[in-house]
Amino acid sequence: MRILLIEEDAELTKRMTDKLADAGFVCDVVNNFKDGDYYYDIRHYNLLIVDWTLAGCKEFIATARYHHSKDLIIALSGRDDIKSEIEALNEGVDDYLRKPFDMDVLLARIEARLRRSGIRDIIKVEELTIDTKEETVSYQGRDIDLKGKVFEVFAYLAMQRDKIISKEQLLDALWVEPELVTPNVIDVAITQIRQKMDKPLGITTIETVRRRGYRFCYPN
Repeated sequence: MRILLIEEDAELTKRMTDKLADAGFVCDVVNNFKDGDYYYDIRHYNLLIVDWTLAGCKEFIATARYHHSKDLIIALSGRDDIKSEIEALNEGVDDYLRKPFDMDVLLARIEARLRRSGIRDIIKVEELTIDTKEETVSYQGRDIDLKGKVFEVFAYLAMQRDKIISKEQLLDALWVEPELVTPNVIDVAITQIRQKMDKPLGITTIETVRRRGYRFCYPN
């Protein structure tokens, strides 16, 4: 999963990105909202972490809420007052962390927010269970061998079920440098999902929507 981090403190940014990378997240990092707008326009994110005290933060959040209302936003702030926290929450952020904070607390907050949104941990659809933390898939108690990027593509589509996700969105969400990867890797991943799971089990989990992308469609 890809995170957009907008923070001007280079040392804090390094600590955060190291922690998030260890937890399996891909991070794009910028230190101002002009660059943040650029990345937000060209890539697909489920989570934004923003420095509440940076110029342009309110406008960025307003735009994010207007165009991508379901994206999660966590605000970071060096201000130690209740008024700033209330203001940020009223502007549309989902969570607020005061600096300095523990990296484990940040990760726990992220995981909690993603769980509540249905994006992380256990995804259960009828007899199909996907554990995004352990990276396992099972159907009727039978383990399915999906690993690496194949698992990530499958889990991401399941997280966004009923939505049509383009190849470009999948690349943006799951690869560190999507511009260096050809869209064919998505076709390969979808083929492996169908060969390793759909055909042997007699089910259909991924639908191809011509010229638009793919959609998680289980159960039919």
